[in-house]
Amino acid sequence: IQGYILTLLDGALEDETINRKYLERSEKSIDRLINIVNDLEEISKLESGALHLQTETFDIVALAREIADATEMEASKKGITLRVGHSATAPLQPIPVKADRRYIGQVLVNLLVNSVKYGKEDGLTKIAFIDLFDKVMVEVSDNGIGIAPEDVPRVFERFYRTDKSRSREMGGTGLGLAIVKHIMEAHHETITLRSEPGKGSTFSFTLPKA
Repeated sequence: IQGYILTLLDGALEDETINRKYLERSEKSIDRLINIVNDLEEISKLESGALHLQTETFDIVALAREIADATEMEASKKGITLRVGHSATAPLQPIPVKADRRYIGQVLVNLLVNSVKYGKEDGLTKIAFIDLFDKVMVEVSDNGIGIAPEDVPRVFERFYRTDKSRSREMGGTGLGLAIVKHIMEAHHETITLRSEPGKGSTFSFTLPKA
């Protein structure tokens, strides 16, 4: 940001072929900086135990649809289909759960955004629900690039990137999955990852039924 602004102040501001381009790049960099600061603030709260969950009963299926709808525009740029449920046609019944709706929404946002970022063109991302008696397992799976076996145990670490150059290019902070893990731990629930390079990834987490 500083480099772009100094260049503008040194005379590039008068050059119409440069000034808009440098201002647009600065604006993108500021957006990324805001995301990093927000994520750092969020994870510091989570790690210090300052997070106070507002537990309520809500329909996890409806929340998943809401998050998928909000992510649909970004997914469509890559031709990625977002599906809530095992199939496109089978109707889904509401599944009431007890958790913090806002934070579980954040978990779904982070998982879906990651899935779209690293998904393949014209791919598929699916949110499925599996009945586990007193709990429900939520699975977010895709048929994207997948994750190498040696990287799987470390994906929930802060700032860990499986493909550093690609992640930086896509604007990730490297904190999204660490935040997801801390949110699930605050709920006393777990999140796991299954992945195969070239075939895709599946993130699974559990929630208590209401």
